[in-house]
Amino acid sequence: MSSRAIVVDRPGEHRLVTGDVPVPGPGEVLVQVAAAGICMSDREVYDGHRDAAYVRYPVTPGHEWSGTVTAVGAGVDPALVGRRTVAEGFRACGLCERCRCGETSLCTGGYAETGFTEPGAFAGHLAVPARLLHPLADDADLRAAALLEPAAVIAAAVRTGRPRPGERVAVVGAGTLGMLAVQLLSASSPAELAVVDPRGARGERAREFGATDALSPDEARAAHGRFDLVVETAGAATTAASSCLLARRGGRVVLTGMFAPGAVGIDPVHLSLSQLEVRSVFGASSSAWSDAVRAFGLGLLDPAPLITHEFPLERFGEAVALVGGGDPKVGKVLLVP
Repeated sequence: MSSRAIVVDRPGEHRLVTGDVPVPGPGEVLVQVAAAGICMSDREVYDGHRDAAYVRYPVTPGHEWSGTVTAVGAGVDPALVGRRTVAEGFRACGLCERCRCGETSLCTGGYAETGFTEPGAFAGHLAVPARLLHPLADDADLRAAALLEPAAVIAAAVRTGRPRPGERVAVVGAGTLGMLAVQLLSASSPAELAVVDPRGARGERAREFGATDALSPDEARAAHGRFDLVVETAGAATTAASSCLLARRGGRVVLTGMFAPGAVGIDPVHLSLSQLEVRSVFGASSSAWSDAVRAFGLGLLDPAPLITHEFPLERFGEAVALVGGGDPKVGKVLLVP
Protein backbone atom coordinates (compact mmCIF):
# COMPACT_ATOMS: atom_id res chain seq x y z
CA MET A 1 0.00 0.00 0.00
CA SER A 2 1.31 3.45 -0.93
CA SER A 3 0.67 7.00 0.25
CA ARG A 4 1.18 10.37 -1.42
CA ALA A 5 2.60 13.54 0.10
CA ILE A 6 3.58 17.07 -0.83
CA VAL A 7 7.26 17.77 -0.17
CA VAL A 8 8.62 21.34 -0.14
CA ASP A 9 12.31 20.83 -0.88
CA ARG A 10 13.19 24.49 -0.55
CA PRO A 11 11.32 27.78 -0.81
CA GLY A 12 9.25 27.91 -3.98
CA GLU A 13 9.87 24.28 -4.95
CA HIS A 14 7.49 21.42 -4.23
CA ARG A 15 6.75 17.97 -5.59
CA LEU A 16 4.10 15.31 -5.12
CA VAL A 17 5.74 12.05 -4.09
CA THR A 18 4.42 8.52 -3.69
CA GLY A 19 5.95 6.21 -1.10
CA ASP A 20 5.21 3.59 1.49
CA VAL A 21 2.58 4.28 4.13
CA PRO A 22 4.37 5.37 7.33
CA VAL A 23 4.68 2.72 10.04
CA PRO A 24 3.73 3.99 13.51
CA GLY A 25 6.56 3.54 15.98
CA PRO A 26 6.25 2.86 19.71
CA GLY A 27 3.81 5.32 21.25
CA GLU A 28 2.58 6.50 17.84
CA VAL A 29 -0.58 6.15 15.77
CA LEU A 30 -1.08 6.18 12.03
CA VAL A 31 -3.80 8.54 10.82
CA GLN A 32 -5.46 8.59 7.42
CA VAL A 33 -5.79 12.31 6.73
CA ALA A 34 -9.31 13.48 5.89
CA ALA A 35 -8.58 17.17 5.33
CA ALA A 36 -5.79 19.65 6.01
CA GLY A 37 -6.05 23.43 6.16
CA ILE A 38 -3.57 25.82 4.58
CA CYS A 39 -2.73 28.91 6.61
CA MET A 40 -0.32 31.84 6.28
CA SER A 41 2.36 29.91 8.16
CA ASP A 42 2.28 27.29 5.39
CA ARG A 43 2.51 30.06 2.80
CA GLU A 44 5.54 31.43 4.66
CA VAL A 45 7.16 27.99 4.56
CA TYR A 46 6.54 27.79 0.82
CA ASP A 47 7.77 31.32 0.14
CA GLY A 48 10.78 31.00 2.46
CA HIS A 49 9.66 33.74 4.84
CA ARG A 50 9.41 31.63 7.99
CA ASP A 51 12.13 32.11 10.61
CA ALA A 52 14.82 29.50 9.93
CA ALA A 53 14.62 28.29 13.54
CA TYR A 54 11.01 27.22 12.97
CA VAL A 55 11.23 25.16 9.78
CA ARG A 56 13.37 22.32 8.50
CA TYR A 57 13.57 21.67 4.73
CA PRO A 58 12.71 19.41 3.01
CA VAL A 59 9.36 19.20 4.75
CA THR A 60 5.83 17.99 4.20
CA PRO A 61 3.73 20.91 5.53
CA GLY A 62 0.31 20.64 7.17
CA HIS A 63 -0.33 21.39 10.84
CA GLU A 64 -4.12 21.96 10.62
CA TRP A 65 -5.73 18.60 9.97
CA SER A 66 -8.22 15.90 10.91
CA GLY A 67 -8.40 12.21 10.17
CA THR A 68 -9.06 8.68 11.35
CA VAL A 69 -6.68 6.39 13.24
CA THR A 70 -5.94 3.31 11.10
CA ALA A 71 -3.12 1.64 13.06
CA VAL A 72 -1.25 1.94 16.36
CA GLY A 73 2.33 1.31 17.40
CA ALA A 74 3.61 -0.63 20.38
CA GLY A 75 2.23 0.53 23.71
CA VAL A 76 -0.79 2.33 22.26
CA ASP A 77 -4.38 1.35 23.06
CA PRO A 78 -5.71 -0.57 20.02
CA ALA A 79 -9.19 0.79 20.79
CA LEU A 80 -8.04 4.01 19.09
CA VAL A 81 -8.21 2.32 15.69
CA GLY A 82 -11.21 3.72 13.82
CA ARG A 83 -11.45 6.86 15.98
CA ARG A 84 -11.86 10.24 14.32
CA THR A 85 -9.29 12.61 15.72
CA VAL A 86 -7.18 15.74 15.63
CA ALA A 87 -3.84 16.22 17.34
CA GLU A 88 -1.64 18.92 18.79
CA GLY A 89 1.17 20.10 16.56
CA PHE A 90 3.84 20.94 19.11
CA ARG A 91 5.93 17.88 20.02
CA ALA A 92 6.35 19.10 23.61
CA CYS A 93 8.77 17.11 25.74
CA GLY A 94 6.43 16.91 28.74
CA LEU A 95 9.39 17.08 31.12
CA CYS A 96 10.68 20.66 31.18
CA GLU A 97 9.48 23.28 33.65
CA ARG A 98 7.14 24.95 31.17
CA CYS A 99 5.55 21.64 30.17
CA ARG A 100 5.16 20.63 33.82
CA CYS A 101 3.38 23.95 34.43
CA GLY A 102 0.96 23.19 31.57
CA GLU A 103 2.50 25.63 29.09
CA THR A 104 3.24 22.98 26.45
CA SER A 105 3.40 25.52 23.62
CA LEU A 106 6.41 27.09 25.37
CA CYS A 107 8.36 23.83 25.76
CA THR A 108 12.07 24.49 26.34
CA GLY A 109 13.10 21.01 25.23
CA GLY A 110 13.66 22.21 21.66
CA TYR A 111 11.20 23.28 18.96
CA ALA A 112 9.52 20.49 17.03
CA GLU A 113 6.13 20.81 15.31
CA THR A 114 4.13 18.75 12.85
CA GLY A 115 4.29 20.31 9.41
CA PHE A 116 7.34 22.47 10.11
CA THR A 117 10.11 20.29 11.49
CA GLU A 118 8.23 16.94 11.39
CA PRO A 119 6.22 15.44 8.50
CA GLY A 120 2.82 17.11 8.23
CA ALA A 121 -0.64 16.40 6.89
CA PHE A 122 -0.39 17.48 3.26
CA ALA A 123 -0.31 13.76 2.72
CA GLY A 124 -2.53 10.71 2.65
CA HIS A 125 -1.21 9.39 5.96
CA LEU A 126 0.52 10.82 9.02
CA ALA A 127 2.23 9.23 12.02
CA VAL A 128 1.98 11.20 15.28
CA PRO A 129 2.54 10.53 18.98
CA ALA A 130 -0.63 9.10 20.51
CA ARG A 131 -0.24 11.38 23.53
CA LEU A 132 -1.04 14.37 21.30
CA LEU A 133 -4.41 13.06 20.10
CA HIS A 134 -7.75 14.67 20.90
CA PRO A 135 -10.33 12.07 19.80
CA LEU A 136 -13.60 13.34 18.37
CA ALA A 137 -17.16 12.04 18.40
CA ASP A 138 -17.92 9.18 16.04
CA ASP A 139 -20.10 11.44 13.89
CA ALA A 140 -17.77 14.47 13.92
CA ASP A 141 -17.52 16.47 10.70
CA LEU A 142 -13.87 15.88 9.76
CA ARG A 143 -13.95 18.60 7.12
CA ALA A 144 -14.81 21.19 9.79
CA ALA A 145 -12.52 19.55 12.36
CA ALA A 146 -9.50 20.40 10.19
CA LEU A 147 -9.90 23.94 11.59
CA LEU A 148 -9.54 22.89 15.20
CA GLU A 149 -5.86 23.87 15.24
CA PRO A 150 -6.59 27.59 14.67
CA ALA A 151 -9.59 27.17 16.97
CA ALA A 152 -7.24 25.94 19.69
CA VAL A 153 -5.10 29.07 19.25
CA ILE A 154 -8.23 31.18 19.69
CA ALA A 155 -9.26 29.10 22.68
CA ALA A 156 -5.88 29.97 24.20
CA ALA A 157 -6.55 33.66 23.53
CA VAL A 158 -10.04 33.51 25.05
CA ARG A 159 -8.71 31.65 28.08
CA THR A 160 -6.03 34.33 28.47
CA GLY A 161 -8.51 37.18 28.01
CA ARG A 162 -10.93 35.89 30.68
CA PRO A 163 -14.16 37.29 29.16
CA ARG A 164 -16.98 37.86 31.63
CA PRO A 165 -20.72 38.12 30.90
CA GLY A 166 -21.87 41.64 30.13
CA GLU A 167 -18.48 42.96 29.02
CA ARG A 168 -17.79 44.99 25.89
CA VAL A 169 -15.51 42.95 23.63
CA ALA A 170 -13.79 43.73 20.32
CA VAL A 171 -12.15 41.35 17.84
CA VAL A 172 -9.60 42.94 15.51
CA GLY A 173 -9.46 41.06 12.21
CA ALA A 174 -12.17 39.02 10.50
CA GLY A 175 -10.09 36.26 8.96
CA THR A 176 -10.29 32.64 10.08
CA LEU A 177 -8.93 33.40 13.56
CA GLY A 178 -11.23 36.39 13.96
CA MET A 179 -14.36 34.49 12.94
CA LEU A 180 -13.50 31.65 15.31
CA ALA A 181 -12.89 34.20 18.06
CA VAL A 182 -16.35 35.70 17.50
CA GLN A 183 -17.94 32.27 17.87
CA LEU A 184 -16.13 31.45 21.11
CA LEU A 185 -16.51 34.91 22.61
CA SER A 186 -20.22 35.07 21.84
CA ALA A 187 -20.64 32.07 24.17
CA SER A 188 -19.52 34.29 27.08
CA SER A 189 -22.65 36.51 26.72
CA PRO A 190 -20.95 39.86 26.05
CA ALA A 191 -23.01 43.03 26.13
CA GLU A 192 -21.29 44.06 22.91
CA LEU A 193 -19.13 42.10 20.47
CA ALA A 194 -17.64 44.30 17.75
CA VAL A 195 -15.43 43.20 14.87
CA VAL A 196 -12.90 45.56 13.29
CA ASP A 197 -11.84 44.84 9.71
CA PRO A 198 -11.34 46.98 6.59
CA ARG A 199 -13.23 44.42 4.49
CA GLY A 200 -16.90 45.27 4.85
CA ALA A 201 -18.13 41.90 3.63
CA ARG A 202 -16.04 40.10 6.23
CA GLY A 203 -17.38 42.31 8.98
CA GLU A 204 -20.95 41.64 7.94
CA ARG A 205 -20.22 37.90 7.83
CA ALA A 206 -19.04 38.13 11.42
CA ARG A 207 -22.54 39.18 12.43
CA GLU A 208 -23.74 35.74 11.36
CA PHE A 209 -21.38 34.24 13.94
CA GLY A 210 -22.54 36.43 16.82
CA ALA A 211 -20.96 39.86 16.37
CA THR A 212 -23.20 42.79 17.32
CA ASP A 213 -21.33 45.37 15.27
CA ALA A 214 -18.88 45.55 12.36
CA LEU A 215 -16.48 48.51 12.20
CA SER A 216 -13.95 49.67 9.66
CA PRO A 217 -10.60 50.83 11.11
CA ASP A 218 -11.71 54.45 10.56
CA GLU A 219 -14.99 53.83 12.40
CA ALA A 220 -13.10 52.08 15.18
CA ARG A 221 -11.23 55.28 16.01
CA ALA A 222 -14.46 56.65 17.46
CA ALA A 223 -14.55 53.63 19.79
CA HIS A 224 -11.11 54.15 21.34
CA GLY A 225 -11.16 53.41 25.06
CA ARG A 226 -14.50 51.59 24.89
CA PHE A 227 -13.78 47.87 25.29
CA ASP A 228 -13.12 45.76 28.36
CA LEU A 229 -11.42 43.08 26.27
CA VAL A 230 -9.78 43.30 22.84
CA VAL A 231 -8.66 40.15 21.01
CA GLU A 232 -6.31 40.94 18.14
CA THR A 233 -6.19 38.27 15.39
CA ALA A 234 -4.94 40.06 12.25
CA GLY A 235 -1.18 40.25 12.75
CA ALA A 236 -1.05 43.36 10.54
CA ALA A 237 1.63 45.99 10.97
CA THR A 238 -0.54 48.40 12.97
CA THR A 239 -3.04 46.15 14.76
CA ALA A 240 -1.08 45.59 17.97
CA ALA A 241 -0.94 49.33 18.60
CA SER A 242 -4.50 50.03 17.44
CA SER A 243 -5.89 47.21 19.59
CA CYS A 244 -4.43 48.82 22.69
CA LEU A 245 -6.14 52.08 21.80
CA LEU A 246 -9.52 50.31 21.65
CA ALA A 247 -9.24 49.04 25.23
CA ARG A 248 -10.59 51.05 28.14
CA ARG A 249 -8.30 52.09 30.97
CA GLY A 250 -7.59 48.98 33.00
CA GLY A 251 -8.74 46.81 30.09
CA ARG A 252 -7.25 43.64 28.64
CA VAL A 253 -5.65 43.07 25.23
CA VAL A 254 -4.67 39.68 23.82
CA LEU A 255 -2.41 39.61 20.74
CA THR A 256 -3.03 36.46 18.71
CA GLY A 257 -1.85 37.38 15.20
CA MET A 258 1.69 36.52 14.14
CA PHE A 259 3.50 39.81 13.50
CA ALA A 260 6.32 40.36 11.03
CA PRO A 261 9.38 42.54 11.62
CA GLY A 262 8.56 46.19 11.13
CA ALA A 263 5.21 46.14 12.93
CA VAL A 264 4.31 49.36 14.74
CA GLY A 265 5.27 49.31 18.40
CA ILE A 266 2.85 49.83 21.28
CA ASP A 267 3.11 53.28 22.86
CA PRO A 268 4.59 52.79 26.37
CA VAL A 269 3.15 56.11 27.52
CA HIS A 270 -0.35 54.94 26.63
CA LEU A 271 0.31 51.63 28.39
CA SER A 272 1.44 53.25 31.60
CA LEU A 273 -1.36 55.83 31.71
CA SER A 274 -4.06 53.28 30.82
CA GLN A 275 -2.86 50.45 33.08
CA LEU A 276 -3.55 47.93 30.33
CA GLU A 277 -3.02 44.21 30.68
CA VAL A 278 -1.41 43.07 27.42
CA ARG A 279 -0.78 39.37 26.72
CA SER A 280 0.29 37.47 23.64
CA VAL A 281 -0.46 33.92 22.50
CA PHE A 282 2.00 31.57 20.81
CA GLY A 283 0.26 28.46 19.56
CA ALA A 284 -1.99 26.49 21.90
CA SER A 285 -1.34 24.50 25.04
CA SER A 286 -2.89 21.08 25.63
CA SER A 287 -5.58 22.68 27.80
CA ALA A 288 -6.53 25.14 25.05
CA TRP A 289 -6.85 22.23 22.63
CA SER A 290 -9.19 20.55 25.07
CA ASP A 291 -11.28 23.73 25.25
CA ALA A 292 -11.56 23.94 21.45
CA VAL A 293 -12.44 20.27 20.99
CA ARG A 294 -15.05 20.48 23.75
CA ALA A 295 -16.63 23.60 22.22
CA PHE A 296 -16.68 21.87 18.83
CA GLY A 297 -18.38 18.81 20.29
CA LEU A 298 -21.00 20.97 22.01
CA GLY A 299 -21.79 22.92 18.85
CA LEU A 300 -20.52 26.22 20.28
CA LEU A 301 -17.89 26.26 17.55
CA ASP A 302 -18.79 25.56 13.91
CA PRO A 303 -15.84 26.16 11.57
CA ALA A 304 -17.49 24.61 8.48
CA PRO A 305 -18.94 27.87 7.07
CA LEU A 306 -15.42 29.35 6.97
CA ILE A 307 -14.26 26.85 4.33
CA THR A 308 -14.44 28.30 0.81
CA HIS A 309 -12.07 26.15 -1.26
CA GLU A 310 -11.01 22.49 -1.40
CA PHE A 311 -8.24 21.04 -3.57
CA PRO A 312 -6.63 17.65 -4.12
CA LEU A 313 -2.90 17.28 -3.43
CA GLU A 314 -2.16 17.61 -7.16
CA ARG A 315 -3.31 21.25 -7.04
CA PHE A 316 -1.23 22.29 -4.03
CA GLY A 317 0.49 25.09 -5.95
CA GLU A 318 -2.84 26.62 -6.92
CA ALA A 319 -4.21 26.19 -3.41
CA VAL A 320 -1.28 27.79 -1.57
CA ALA A 321 -1.31 30.75 -3.97
CA LEU A 322 -4.84 31.63 -2.82
CA VAL A 323 -3.77 31.96 0.82
CA GLY A 324 -2.77 35.50 1.70
CA GLY A 325 -3.63 36.76 -1.77
CA GLY A 326 -6.05 39.38 -0.47
CA ASP A 327 -9.19 38.10 -2.20
CA PRO A 328 -12.04 38.72 0.28
CA LYS A 329 -13.89 35.73 -1.16
CA VAL A 330 -11.15 33.35 -0.02
CA GLY A 331 -11.68 31.93 3.44
CA LYS A 332 -10.16 28.70 4.66
CA VAL A 333 -8.53 26.62 1.94
CA LEU A 334 -8.39 22.85 2.45
CA LEU A 335 -6.34 20.11 0.87
CA VAL A 336 -8.23 16.83 0.65
CA PRO A 337 -5.75 13.95 0.06
